[in-house]
Order: sequence, then structure tokens, then C-alpha cells
Amino acid sequence: MPGPAPAQVVETMALPAPDLFSSAGRETGLGAELWDGASAATARSVLPMLAQKPLSPAASALARSVLATGARGPEGVGNDPEVAAARAQALVVLGEAPAAQAILRRSGGLERSEALSRVGAEAALLTGADQEACDIAQALSVARDQVYWLRLRAYCQARAEDPAARLTYELAQGVDRDAVFGRLMAARLAGTGDPGAASLRNGLDFALSRSLGLDLTTAEPGPGVGPALSGEVPLPQARWPMIATEGPVSAAMAVLAQGDIALAEGVRGTLVQDEVPQAGALDLALLDALIAAASGRQDRPTLDRLVERGGVGEARNRRRAQEAALLLAALGTPLGPQARGEFVSFNLAAPKAPVARSFAMDQAAAARLTGETALLALWTSAEAGPGGPGAADRARIIAALSAVGLADHARAFAVEGLLALR
Repeated sequence: MPGPAPAQVVETMALPAPDLFSSAGRETGLGAELWDGASAATARSVLPMLAQKPLSPAASALARSVLATGARGPEGVGNDPEVAAARAQALVVLGEAPAAQAILRRSGGLERSEALSRVGAEAALLTGADQEACDIAQALSVARDQVYWLRLRAYCQARAEDPAARLTYELAQGVDRDAVFGRLMAARLAGTGDPGAASLRNGLDFALSRSLGLDLTTAEPGPGVGPALSGEVPLPQARWPMIATEGPVSAAMAVLAQGDIALAEGVRGTLVQDEVPQAGALDLALLDALIAAASGRQDRPTLDRLVERGGVGEARNRRRAQEAALLLAALGTPLGPQARGEFVSFNLAAPKAPVARSFAMDQAAAARLTGETALLALWTSAEAGPGGPGAADRARIIAALSAVGLADHARAFAVEGLLALR
């Protein structure tokens, strides 16, 4: 008789414990390995910056995607409440208060962190979950005497018709008198009188003004309040506001800026250069480059035309063609031998990002460190401002994002740069 079958050996591997970055705000398509190998120092530098500096549409879309992803954080900061709060605060400022709220609902230790609790309360107020914000304020076990929490507790007590609300309000004003909070909260406590105009500086002002029935459209919204006011959730893909000027080329670019590639291609198919008074060779080449970049299609003939236009005509138009060629080539469209020979003579503007940071981004991309590559790209983008980086820095970002599998975001950076050259 045959002997007993050999016992199967089952190997088990302990999974790492979740940390403050492990919860997702929404589905982003990025994996749980997003932050593998990422630098803690870079995360500490960049994450707070994303809530403080305005970003271009392409950079905003990239930031929202990586910040909303649930993945164990960079080693050394995954359980740091200050860094986790910076992540959540950046999401709020970028219009993703519901994502920040979802993350913090599943994060432990809010009651022991003033920073996490404050972002959680603000996210709740911005999404209309006022009782949730009040529960966070009640549970907080540290820094309860800070003026923000005194103001929020006064509001919560007024909602609950607690007589202690007036005393808490007076305590808050004694710590730091604020005329706007004073008039709004005084009207809320009295139940009568003129509270004045609405205020939208933050989630608490938003909640107070809303509870008083004020006209919210008359106030200037603070960071993150605008999306809450409109009720619109930012699209995962970048979009660019653009008003078409005269002519079909501009119209095609405008619809492409709103994501309608098919319509832009349809308009382009009707255009013949000599029959479009407002369009020259460069205009049509830029439109073709935009369509190629947005659709992820390599277009070597268009790249060759841009290189050719980069060597003729007025200085401004030469620069536009040269930068467009750089951006299209950064997406992976190869330069032919003749085009390369012409391209190397272009005198493009120097990059503004520090050499060390650009080198580090190249190294991170070569090692396929997705999260760190994205953070370094966002660092340069944040310093560049709402218009985004210049062509040289942008091309480097495009190539790096493409190398780590963030092709959609690489294309968005290319489209944004090409739109700026129209």
C-alpha cells in the first residue's frame, strides 16, 4: 500500500499593521505599495506645502490622487499624527473634504491629536455633518482650551440649546476676540437681530453662516470651502477653464481642455491650414500636439513639425514651438535623426527646480518609487504656483511620472503645458 501523502507546508507571512495612511478616502486606482521606499523627510516637507500653496489643475489632480489612496505610509511617518493631519488637510483644501472625512473616520487616536481632530472637525463641518464635528470636539482629550475648540464648543452647545453656550462663547472671545465670529455667534445665541454678511473663512464660519440662513453666495470662500459651497466633487482628471477666442482652432482647444477629445478631433478633421484664416502652421501643430498628448498617442509627424517651426519665424513663436516639442517628446514620442539635430540647437529656458531635487526625482522614477516621485513633482509644482512649472521642469516631471506608471497624470501635465502655449 502506498504510504501517506507528504504533509503540505503552508507558509504564512504577517501583514504589516495598518497605520494612519492605510485608510483610503476613495478609489484612486493606485496600489497599496504607493509609499514603498518613499523618503520620510520628503513627505514631511511636501505634505504641509500642498495645503498652503496654490497648485495648477494638473498638479491638483495628482495631489488628490496620491493623497486619497489608502497605502501604508512612508517609513517613519506612517504613524505621525502631524504628517497624517497634513495629508488630510491638503485633501480638504483641494476640495476633497469627503475623502478626508472618510480617512479620519477610520483612523484611530483622533482624540489624542489636536491636529487630526481639527482637520476631522473641519471636514465634517464642510460636509454638513455638524454633529460629527461636535462629537470630535467633545472627545478631544488634549489642547481643549485652544480658541478653535472653544468656538466650536460654543457653536455645538448653541445647537443643543445648552445654556453653557454663552459662557463658552465669552471665554472664546476673551482668549482671542474675533469680530466676525462674534457677530455671527451672538446672533445665533440671541436668535434674533442682524448677524451681518455670511463668512466662509473656514468650516466653522460656513456652518455658522448656514445655520443662520445667510446668503452664502456673497462671501469669499476660504481654502476648501468653495467646493463645499457648490456641492461639486472635483473630477479625478484635470480640467482647465478656457474661453475660446476667434476661430475653430481655439474652439477645439477649449473643448479639449474640458476633456472632450473626440469633439476636438472632429473639429481638427475639418481644418485645412490654408483654409483657416486665423490658424497658421504653428496653431495647427499645437492643436495636433494637444490631441496626441491628451489621447496618449505618439505623433512623430507633429513633433517633426514643431521642431521645424522652432527654427523659423518670430522669436516668440519659435519659443512656443520649441517648448511644445519638448513636452511632446517628454511623453515618449521619439525624435528622428534630423529633428534631433535641429532640437539640440534650441536655447530653451533653464529649469527653476534645484538640481538636487530634479536628480532625486529622476532617481526615484528609475527605482519606480511612485509615491516619492509624485511628491517631488508636486514640490516643484507647488513652488511654481497656479500656472504650473515652466517647460523644462514640466518635461522632467512628465518623463518621471510616465516612468512610474502615472501615465494619465503625465499626459495632464503635458496638456496643461501645451495649453499655456496657445
